[in-house]
Amino acid sequence: MTFEVWMLALALVLLIEGAGPLFFPKRWQAYMAELAKSDQNLIRRIGGSLVTAGVVLMIIFS
Repeated sequence: MTFEVWMLALALVLLIEGAGPLFFPKRWQAYMAELAKSDQNLIRRIGGSLVTAGVVLMIIFS
């Protein structure tokens, strides 16, 4: 994979991640407050699932 592809992937992630706070700041703030109250193991499982899904997608499409 070239450097340009990695930068495009990073740009897409930043666009998606920034859309929530940009368009729905109050909902995003409430979501973050609720997430902060959640159990650490739940947050860890969600993060692990997202990382696993990302790795699987990278393997499939590379």
